[in-house]
Amino acid sequence: MMTMSFTSIRKILDGRFEGKQVGIRGWVYRKRESKDIIFVVVRDATGVIQCTVTRDSPAWADAEKVTIESSVTLTGTVRKDERAPGGFEVSTNQLRIVGLAEPFPITKDQSEEFRRDVRHLWLRSQRMIKIMKIRSEVLKFVHEFFRKSDFTEVSPPMFISSAVEGGATLFGVKYFDKDLYLTQSAQLHLEVLIGSLEKVYCVAPSFRAEKSRTIRHLAEYWHVEAEQAFATMDDLMRLEEDLVSYVCQKVAKQCEKELRKLKVDAKKLAEVKPPFGRITYDEAIERLHKKDFKIRWGEDFGFDEERALAKEFGKPLFVYAYPREIKAFYCKMYKENPKLVMSVDLIVPKIGELATGGSRIDDKEELIERLREFGLKEEDYDWYVDLRRYGTTPHIGFGLGVERLLAWMLDLENVMDTIPFPRTIRRFYP
Repeated sequence: MMTMSFTSIRKILDGRFEGKQVGIRGWVYRKRESKDIIFVVVRDATGVIQCTVTRDSPAWADAEKVTIESSVTLTGTVRKDERAPGGFEVSTNQLRIVGLAEPFPITKDQSEEFRRDVRHLWLRSQRMIKIMKIRSEVLKFVHEFFRKSDFTEVSPPMFISSAVEGGATLFGVKYFDKDLYLTQSAQLHLEVLIGSLEKVYCVAPSFRAEKSRTIRHLAEYWHVEAEQAFATMDDLMRLEEDLVSYVCQKVAKQCEKELRKLKVDAKKLAEVKPPFGRITYDEAIERLHKKDFKIRWGEDFGFDEERALAKEFGKPLFVYAYPREIKAFYCKMYKENPKLVMSVDLIVPKIGELATGGSRIDDKEELIERLREFGLKEEDYDWYVDLRRYGTTPHIGFGLGVERLLAWMLDLENVMDTIPFPRTIRRFYP
């Protein structure tokens, strides 16, 4: 028995198979019937193509029976037809139903809540397919950028024994007979590795038990994190703006077709270039007061404040030199003004905070003082203090949320639309 060979729909739509017999396998995306012809639109991972079945074709009986989202294989002759999606169609002479689908629920209900309830099915939609393909490319370009910049990719642990950000947002888990947590950030462990590798990065999940119901919060999200030895705040901001610009420009060039389908202007992404805006926390407070925000010095910015600042600049900007009380224990203080720390947030229009980073404390005594100031147990962080005891260096690092980056780039309303299976305070199925 001969094995049928299959051609990807993308190759057929390229025009190289016009007039030739091809085999296709995929799923029924749409179906339309008339008295003497049935139009079966088939999708595979590469594209969508219209297949026609006439009443005198051996495929007619199965074409009548087939339903939306049934998996099929078919053979036929490729013909050019400007009326067809993609400009080509397949005149079908054989159709085999591999898996006959029951009535597909999404054809009846297109509400946002329902689509999220049946995420396992909505991921088949053309919109989600395009977003997932771009997500894949974004991750590829992130890796490309770091490799070209001589960073070494590392693999941090997911189980941790002590907090990075704050104890209130930790997910506790039972680890054999111990109580541990899911990681909030790989930062502390990446700092270990700069002592040998100097420049390291990872792309890994992080977990935050925040009871937030906003368009930009997930309980589980993917985190791009990097740490670099012998580096300054200027080095950090250049690294971040170079990374974001690189990814945006590559996506604009390599994903033009997907962007067009999502109605995203590729030119806007191509125009994301260094330098980004830079203002201090003090300057940001002044600008917000002029916009009638009631925020006081010493308070952290919320979503509304961040969006207002980004809207004013119309492009990504850095806000740095924050009050020490609102930033993490590991943030290095300015010697000339110990009330401020070398922390910087990258803020983008619509989404707000995209990344947070800064200079890490490199002095042992300062770190111990900060641990006590935050009421943290010194014994839990003794290994972290060791990094300052044995060959400490000035160093910087940052963490950037993949889902927020995608939501901003693709002008999406919610970060839940950027990840296959979003996890929030009320969503954990499937």
